[in-house]
Amino acid sequence: MTGSFLPLTVDAAKRADAPEVLRQALLTDRAAAECWTVLLAGCEFSTKRDLDARLRKLSEATAEHVGTRWWFADGAGHRKRVARAQENLVAAIAEGDGQEFALAFVGYDNAMAGAVVCAGIGKHRRPVEGSTA
Repeated sequence: MTGSFLPLTVDAAKRADAPEVLRQALLTDRAAAECWTVLLAGCEFSTKRDLDARLRKLSEATAEHVGTRWWFADGAGHRKRVARAQENLVAAIAEGDGQEFALAFVGYDNAMAGAVVCAGIGKHRRPVEGSTA
């Protein structure tokens, strides 16, 4: 059985038919696995720069998928949650703390998947008959 750092995000991207988010999530997941291996080995590493770049690209792909309007209006709470989770990850990487890294990735995966799912709900919600929404 292989583990994944972004199982919720990968699943949300598949269900939302978001191929670029899925592609970036898989690349980020691979970079996270490499970073995790290096953290556990206690090595100095340059893979953290790759992971930082992958996290940014995944956020950018998500922002593009959900739409700038949603990302900065109705989705602002999700955007801020993703940003905080990403900051926690970067801090865990800098500290070289494997446990914090794993916990931070759980929060990041949850935040990212939540943004993809919630944006999709808003895109496909139909107004209730008789409402002005």
